[in-house]
Amino acid sequence: MEIKQEPKQIINISNLSAHYGERRILNNVSMAINDGEIMVIMGSSGSGKTTLLRSMLGLKKPTSGTIQLMDKEITTLSTKDLYKVRQQLGVSFQGGALFSSMSVRENIQLPLCEHTKLDQKTMDIMCRLKLEVVNLSGYENLMPAELSGGMLKRVALARSIIMDPRLLFFDEPSAGLDPVTSAELDELIITLKHAMKMTIVVVTHELESAFRIADRITVVDQGDILIIGTVEEVKNCSNERVQNLLNRRPRNDTINADEYLRRLTGAA
Repeated sequence: MEIKQEPKQIINISNLSAHYGERRILNNVSMAINDGEIMVIMGSSGSGKTTLLRSMLGLKKPTSGTIQLMDKEITTLSTKDLYKVRQQLGVSFQGGALFSSMSVRENIQLPLCEHTKLDQKTMDIMCRLKLEVVNLSGYENLMPAELSGGMLKRVALARSIIMDPRLLFFDEPSAGLDPVTSAELDELIITLKHAMKMTIVVVTHELESAFRIADRITVVDQGDILIIGTVEEVKNCSNERVQNLLNRRPRNDTINADEYLRRLTGAA
């Protein structure tokens, strides 16, 4: 009888809370991400999904709770040790975050220049390899202003994988893209998972993209995790807030007249 092994967890978050000033953004959330999977974090604007991503990257210090990345408790790491952990992470930001004064090649090679002592010829070869992966071979001498929105996203992706990270994070990869380009990017994310054996975390509110690429989905709403499950489990979830998100139904929030007046007047 074959014994099924439990998947190895590469990210483990326990009882995480986060605030901006007095406002609580994450409410005691816990989740685990398995090695080699694509985890999609979904939620409406202001749900807390981006704060969850920033916390995993060590960019947002939580109020309480723990975050383990590759068996390292990052909430207690020194700046130097956190820096070492981040060298094993790749991040593709929503707007690309390319430097407009640098060429495509210079943007992609920037992590290599910062973290390695490789010679220029080796870095050029690595850059061309990653441009092949994102289907932009031959574009290394162009400037960001000469690229389309989809091309900017792919250059940013090439930069995020130039050091072959174990963990790859995307923030709204399909935002602002046409349906065809979005579909191409979805396929590229799936290819990266299989070809480069990466664990990928994607933050998005694009339902079609999420359902296409996800191994599992985490739905966040108002700082709470409503469900973590497969695409089918999420689609069949009976939670009303989950179904509101999936079916694009507005929330029917009850307005307390007295509380509303206090907010407007700034009364305690």
